[in-house]
Amino acid sequence: MSHIVFLLVPGVQLLDLAGPAQVFSTAADFGHPYTLAYVAEQPQVPTAQGLPVVAGLDWPELGPEDLIMVPGWRTGTLADGPALGAASLQALREHHARGGTVASVCAGADALGRAGLLDGRRCTTHHDLQDELALRHPRAVVVRDVLFTAAERVITSAGIASGIDLALHLVATRHGPAAAAQVARDMVVYARRNGHDPQASAMLRHRSHLDDTVHRAQDVIDTRFDEPLPLPALAAAVGVSERTLTRLFSRATGLTPLRYQQTLRLERAQHVISQGATIDAAARSVGFEDPRMLRRLRARSV
Repeated sequence: MSHIVFLLVPGVQLLDLAGPAQVFSTAADFGHPYTLAYVAEQPQVPTAQGLPVVAGLDWPELGPEDLIMVPGWRTGTLADGPALGAASLQALREHHARGGTVASVCAGADALGRAGLLDGRRCTTHHDLQDELALRHPRAVVVRDVLFTAAERVITSAGIASGIDLALHLVATRHGPAAAAQVARDMVVYARRNGHDPQASAMLRHRSHLDDTVHRAQDVIDTRFDEPLPLPALAAAVGVSERTLTRLFSRATGLTPLRYQQTLRLERAQHVISQGATIDAAARSVGFEDPRMLRRLRARSV
């Protein structure tokens, strides 16, 4: 069981908190082992929207598989933001030192900076606060105008809705892109990724639609992309004709089912090659019987 602990400060933005919490709660509904906890330096925390929330004062026992997330708060400048006590900052430092992951949404990046966790690492925050974050933490590498960054188990996001993107990224990292796409679909949000990161997965790029038949077909392809998967078998698996499946799939994703499968294979093969494998070995590992097909697809993508 993985703990997701939200460290709350006065003035916390509700969506900074509720968006990621919903992602992990939904992932738990689908069988992934998450339990959520909320910790603060006071038992009742006022939010920026006026709705008080209740939090615990004691930290649960955390291990390397657990996450501490600091949602952002309403502030004109980071310097005017709420103070965090030494014990809270120490909890962040010690959790990361033990191999755990820490994350922030929006102004929450400043808390990670105050804990010394941004030094020498890429990070981001809301576009209105990026310059001040760089000034307050000069050893941090502030990346501007991206949804989120990830560096050595320190993950920061731009704020508000991008906290959902960050949480989906974590679900994808831990359980695979198909799991993140399932959560995004259930939440009726785009399964977005940071366009500046090479990890942008085809499984997520082509999931921003609401066609249930196509999602079922993608579920089959995602789990069996390295196997022969003839169109008749795929259509039968989702209960429609081959012609109907091709039409619905192309309309929802812009690709045929075969092209989608090839895209997944190419993406996985590129990763395997980047780890030192030969093209022939990578081709076999993703299901291509003839390495020439992989070479053609790589040339086409370039």
